[in-house]
Amino acid sequence: MKMTYEQTLEWMFAQLPMYQNVGAVAYKADLSNISKLAQYLQNPQKSFKTIHVAGTNGKGSTSSMLCSILQQAGYKVGLYTSPHLKDFRERIKINGKEISQEFVVNFIDQNRIFFQENQLSFFEMSVGMAFSYFKEQQVDVAIIEVGMGGRLDATNIIEPLLSVVTNIGLDHTMFLGDTLQKVATEKAGIIKSNTPVVIGEYTPETKPVFSMIAKEKNAPIYFAQDSFQGEILTSDLKGEYQKNNIRTVCQAIQVLNEHFTISLSDIKQGLLNTVKNTNFLGRWQQLGTAPTIIADTAHNAHGLAVVMKQLQSQSYEHLYIVFGVVSDKDLDSILEFLPKSATYLFSKPDNFRAMDPLLLKQKAEQYGLKGKVYDSISEAYKTAQELACQKDFIYVGGSTFVVAEIL
Repeated sequence: MKMTYEQTLEWMFAQLPMYQNVGAVAYKADLSNISKLAQYLQNPQKSFKTIHVAGTNGKGSTSSMLCSILQQAGYKVGLYTSPHLKDFRERIKINGKEISQEFVVNFIDQNRIFFQENQLSFFEMSVGMAFSYFKEQQVDVAIIEVGMGGRLDATNIIEPLLSVVTNIGLDHTMFLGDTLQKVATEKAGIIKSNTPVVIGEYTPETKPVFSMIAKEKNAPIYFAQDSFQGEILTSDLKGEYQKNNIRTVCQAIQVLNEHFTISLSDIKQGLLNTVKNTNFLGRWQQLGTAPTIIADTAHNAHGLAVVMKQLQSQSYEHLYIVFGVVSDKDLDSILEFLPKSATYLFSKPDNFRAMDPLLLKQKAEQYGLKGKVYDSISEAYKTAQELACQKDFIYVGGSTFVVAEIL
C-alpha cells in the first residue's frame, strides 16, 4: 500500500541518518552513493543547465536572488536548497512553486527498495529527487545549493555553467577542517575544469587557495569584491549583509550573460522581488512592528558576527533575544558576538540535536549575557512579546530550527 505524504516524510526522516537531525554520523566520505543513485536514475542532472553555489553563509540568499533574476528574464528555473524551515517541499522549487506532494510520494514509492539496499542518506535521496523533478519538468536551468562543504557534497556530481563560493568562515569544523584554508579547500571542491567560478568574499588566508585550485583546473576566476565595478543594487532581502551577496550575484550574472539573455531591468526587478519570486524565508525577516521583531537563521560565528553588527545599528530602547542552538555548536565562537545589554530568553528548539538551555545559559553567563530559561521556543517568544514595549526590539535566532518554530 502506498504511503501518504506524511508517512513518506516520516520514512525519509527515520530511515537513515540526516545531518540536520543527527549531525556527524550522516556525513558521507565520498560521492560513490550519489553517483550510483544518479546512474540508477539515468543521470537526470545531465538534462538541464546548472549553477552551483557553495559557501559558509549567504548560499541561500545568493541562490534565491540568482533564481529570481533568471525567472524575471523569462526562464523556467529550478531551485534546490537546504535545510527547509517548515515543510520538506521548500527544498525543491520551480519558479517559486514547491514540488508537489504527489511527486515526493511517488518518487520514494518507486525507488524505496533501491534506497534501502544501498543505504542512501536522506540528503542523497533528496538530491536525486530534485534532479529527477527538474528533468521531468524540463527546467531551463537549476540553481543547486551545496548542503555542506562542497568537495564531498552529494550535489557535487553536476557539471555547472558556473560555480559560486559566497564566503568562508569556520563552521562544521569536524568535517571541513579547523582553519580557513582547510574550509576553503573543501568549498573550492566545486570548482570544475574549464568552468568559471565567482568568489564572493575572500580573506588573506582563503584567496591563495581559490587561486591555486582555479589555476589547476584552468577555471576562469572572478573575485567579486575586487572585480565587480557596477552599481550595488538593492533587494527585498533585508539586512546590510546582503550587500555582499548582491555584489556576488551581479558578478555571477555578468559571467552568465553568455548563456542567457538578462537585461538590467531583469536584474533590478529580480533582486527587488526575490521573496515574492522564490518564497525565501528567514533572512532578517520582519515579523512585527512596535516592538520590532526580526528573525534570522544565522547560526555560526561568521554569520552571527555580521547579523549582530546589523542588530546593534538599529534604534530601540531595550533588546530581547530569543535564543537557542544545537548541541554541536562551538559556543565560544558565537557568544562573544552577542550584545551584553540584551535580556536573553534561552530555550531549545524541538529537535534532538538541540542544546539543553540550562547549559546554554550557564555558558552565556561566562560572557556576561543575562537571561532566563524557558521550556519551549514558543513560550520564550510569547514572553518576549509580553515584556517588550513599543519602542523595544525582539530578535529571534541562534539556529535554523529556532526560526522555523516561530515561522
